Amino acid sequence: MTSGIANVATGKQGTENEISIIDKLSKSRNISVDDVLPSSTGIIGVQLPIESVLESMDEIIENVSPASFMDFAESIITTDSKIKIENKKIGEAAILATAKGAGMIEPNMATMLSYIFTDAKVSQPELDLLLKKSVEHSFNSMSVDTDTSTSDTVVIMSSGKYEVDAEEFGKVLDEVCISLCRQIVDGAEGAKHRIEVTVADCADERAAKLIGKSVVNSPLVKTAVYGCDPNWGRIVMAVGKTEGADFDKNNIAISVGDYCIFKDGSEVSESLPMIKKYLDSEHDIRIKISVGTGDCEHTVYGCDLTEEYVRINSYYST
Repeated sequence: MTSGIANVATGKQGTENEISIIDKLSKSRNISVDDVLPSSTGIIGVQLPIESVLESMDEIIENVSPASFMDFAESIITTDSKIKIENKKIGEAAILATAKGAGMIEPNMATMLSYIFTDAKVSQPELDLLLKKSVEHSFNSMSVDTDTSTSDTVVIMSSGKYEVDAEEFGKVLDEVCISLCRQIVDGAEGAKHRIEVTVADCADERAAKLIGKSVVNSPLVKTAVYGCDPNWGRIVMAVGKTEGADFDKNNIAISVGDYCIFKDGSEVSESLPMIKKYLDSEHDIRIKISVGTGDCEHTVYGCDLTEEYVRINSYYST
C-alpha cells in the first residue's frame, strides 16, 4: 500500500508505476504477481515518486520481519484518529479484519480501505456473494461527507482451513463489516458524534437507504447533532428532499434516541427536553424514521460535521 498519493487519474505512467512496484515485490518475496494486492490513498492526479519508492523497497524488504496484525492495522491509517479492528469466531474458524478511512467517505464500491482475513472454508463464488451482501449493509450504507473516494477497497482473503456453515459465516461477516463501518464513522475527521439513521416501515430497502442517506448526509442535520440542537425540522427537510423515494408525509414519525419528536404531522413537544439531554450526553446518536409505506427497513451510518473537519480538509494538499 502507498499513502499520500492515490495514484488515480495518473494515466499510463500511473499504471506502469503500479506494475513496477508489484513486479519488484513479487520477485523479492518469490510470490506470484497475482498474490500482490495493491492499494493507494491520498491526493488525486499526482504521480508516485517511483524511483524513490523502488529504491526504498530494497531496504524495507531486507529488514522486514513477521509483523503482528496490530502493526498492520496501524500502518495503513493516515488521518484516522485510531486503528480499526474486529475479530469474531465461527466454530473453529475466525474472521479478523481492519480498515482505514476518516474523510472522503461514502463508499459506493466502485479513501476507504478494508482488509478481511479468515481461515473459514467457503467457496470463492459464495465468499464473493456473502461479501457483496455484507458491503451493501455496512460500507455502502456509510457516509462521512458524501464524497465517494477514487480508491475504495474491500477485500476478503481465506486460507480455507476450517469447515463452516455458510449462513452462519455470512451473519458473522455482516457483524464484522458493520463493526468496522461504525469504527470508521466514529473516528471520522473531526467527528464528535456518531449518527445511525434507521428508516423503517418503507416500501422497499432501496427507498429506505435513499432516505437514510439523505438524512445522514444533510449538513444541517449534521451540524444540529454537533450543536446538540433538537431541530427535528432539519430531519423532516432531509426526508422530504429525497429523490426517488415515495412516502406519505402524513405517515412520517421521527424518534431521536428513545423519544418520539414528530408524529401525525406535528411536533411532540414534551419530548424536546429529553432529546436535548440525550444529544448533550450521548456520543452515539440514533434517529429512527417511520415512513408508513411498507415493512422494509435499512440503517445507515454517519457522523456530525465540525470545525475540525473543515480545518483538516482546507489544507489537505498544502
